[in-house]
Amino acid sequence: MRATSIAASSLLVASQALASVAPRQPYAHPAQPQHKRAVDECATTQKIAPKILIISMFYPEADIWYDNLPSSGYGDLFAQNISVPGLSPIYPQVHCTASGEICQVTAGEAEINAAASISSLMLSTKFDFTSTYILMNGIAGVSPKLATLGSVAISKFSVQVAQQYEFDIRDLNSSFPSGYIAYDTGFPGEYPQESYGTEVMELNEALRDLAFSFASQATLNDSTTAQTYRARYTTDDDAYAAAMAAPGVVKCDSATSDVYYSGNILAEAFDNTTKVWTNQTEYTYCMTAQEDSAVLQSIMRADLAGLADYARTILVRTASDFDRPPLDGTAYDHLLIDDQGGFTPAVENIYLAGIEIVKGILTSWNCTFAAGIEPTNYIGDIFGSLGGEPDFGLGSVFSGEGARTDGSSYTGYIKRSNYGRRGFYKSPKAARLMH
Repeated sequence: MRATSIAASSLLVASQALASVAPRQPYAHPAQPQHKRAVDECATTQKIAPKILIISMFYPEADIWYDNLPSSGYGDLFAQNISVPGLSPIYPQVHCTASGEICQVTAGEAEINAAASISSLMLSTKFDFTSTYILMNGIAGVSPKLATLGSVAISKFSVQVAQQYEFDIRDLNSSFPSGYIAYDTGFPGEYPQESYGTEVMELNEALRDLAFSFASQATLNDSTTAQTYRARYTTDDDAYAAAMAAPGVVKCDSATSDVYYSGNILAEAFDNTTKVWTNQTEYTYCMTAQEDSAVLQSIMRADLAGLADYARTILVRTASDFDRPPLDGTAYDHLLIDDQGGFTPAVENIYLAGIEIVKGILTSWNCTFAAGIEPTNYIGDIFGSLGGEPDFGLGSVFSGEGARTDGSSYTGYIKRSNYGRRGFYKSPKAARLMH
């Protein structure tokens, strides 16, 4: 989730109509999430095996699906409503169409909520997710270097950018470009020499490309306020040319941080972090989110337990606000005062792009998607938990074999690694052994 600014929120609550895409209807933000109809508990005892699971992060991202899916012909998400222990107290149910082909859950905002909710769902005995395509989608901040307000980004990487040492930059000398320094290093921009394992999550690139082709068929919404605001991103070197364009569908990556940040210093720091940690030659950071890596880690662990297929996960974000101000603005005004006009089209475009992905998967289910899309790249975390050798990080800690849920891989991991109080240390000179 990427919340709108305080000024924009007030405006939205007081007077703005959040369109429901087709047709447009007034939208009032409730004080708490509310369902639009009674949601009786589904009485079935048979496991539901959805073809698609939609993961939303908070209620506007979910409501856009509730409002519009019935008109698509793919069913009503309130046909079945299943309570699952461990879901968010304010989003306690999974909603499914009558056929069970499409289900939706709202995880809750930020990393702890997301990890707790999705882990609980993956462990539920009420569902079978082993052949399910998981469509993660929500609004996000956006880098003006790669996209603009209302744009749709489909990602190969999610990077937990704040998993570093952090200093208030005012406590450092002028040679430091930011206060973020990777673990066991001494200056921003160096590759971390220790890892918790969640810093980078890589997804199935072949599936990402298919999702991109489907989403690109959508006609995206925009707003006049967004058009006016993005026009302020004029620069002499056209560094923000993408910000001034109309909304589109792009391939770029997502940053995960509990902290809702804004401004040039932090945006540039996390732009560099994403490039370095993913071992890429180009800058691909474009979306700022609060849940993605947590959700992906939960799905990956479910895969290790034989409960889901991580290779069937798709990460889609839509841009509600820029991660840094225009040259004529300040970071404070940009985040807390200015109305950027991106919230409404970002929410609308969740559905407009998302339904094209849903259609693409369901229409070609038998001939293409039922068997799964074979990854052509490494997928998973820094540790190599799913097997294979990561193309980023310090190498697989499981010798490319992947983790084993029976615990037999743990002994080998200890033998090959040095452990310290902050996590995994690959470099012997950095090791601080536990006793």
